[in-house]
Amino acid sequence: MKRVVSVSLGSSSRDHRFETTVLGQPITIERLGTDGDVGRAKQLLEELDGKVDALGLGGTDLYLRAGNRKYLIRETANLVRNIRTTPFVDGGGLKASWERWLITDYLPKQKGISFKDRRVVLVSSVDRYGMAEAFTAAGADVIFGDLIFALGIPIVLRSLTSVKVLAALLLPVLSRLPIRFLYPTGKKQDVITPKHGKYFAWAEVLAGDFHLIRRFMPEDLRGRVVLTQTITSTDVTELRARGVWLLITDGPDMGGRSFATNVLQGVIVAVTGRPPEEITADEYLQTALRAGFLPRIEELNPQYAPSGWRRAKAAV
Repeated sequence: MKRVVSVSLGSSSRDHRFETTVLGQPITIERLGTDGDVGRAKQLLEELDGKVDALGLGGTDLYLRAGNRKYLIRETANLVRNIRTTPFVDGGGLKASWERWLITDYLPKQKGISFKDRRVVLVSSVDRYGMAEAFTAAGADVIFGDLIFALGIPIVLRSLTSVKVLAALLLPVLSRLPIRFLYPTGKKQDVITPKHGKYFAWAEVLAGDFHLIRRFMPEDLRGRVVLTQTITSTDVTELRARGVWLLITDGPDMGGRSFATNVLQGVIVAVTGRPPEEITADEYLQTALRAGFLPRIEELNPQYAPSGWRRAKAAV
């Protein structure tokens, strides 16, 4: 049986194990959180090296991206520097093609969910630049929330050009900082502190990293669409209680939760037996589709469905 393990800097309360069959191959998928302990994450990765078919890295990225440029996160690079045998992935190889397909193809063409002229808050674009490009291509009215949600700086970015310019200025410095300064890790992922309310109120769609959305979300999210990843059953309950209309995750439901993109990329690497760097973006997408990795679409509060959106009953 193939085995894929994602080692995360996130909370261990979100750990999960799931057995399934992908492209005819039985596979075990595990997520192990280290509660923000970077040393423990490094130890786990090195202990698992050579013992599993693919390693995923959660709670951080190896690179942040803007345009054609990518910026290596120094502490993440240190986490994986001693991995010698098992291929490791952070989800970046799959995100761009998968999320672009999801937003510009699958949802509008097959589910009738179009983002044209919709007000979208993408909480962070440099970790999901493909998603940023996709919303722009889809004609959405986008706020890129990198400064607001990641750094607490109340400056709105409204174009990909502004994201790229700012990334070129800041990421060479920010990528040298410890991960905890860039992203909520460990028990910080369990805490909700409502903030940035005017952006939540403005948005019709909240998109991107779920931990950044959850960290600041208000009590009232009636009628909103949330497009994200790595969702647990507890998260679904919280979103339903806040009145979220539609939940879309970029991965399928696997035993009551949706894993992060690094897990899905790791599964593809494991079942194909190919090094991740040899798999093209289109090959990742086509393999994911053959494996049946369709997004999860769940109508949490039909009564709050806003007028003008198609309520795709068949998708729920």
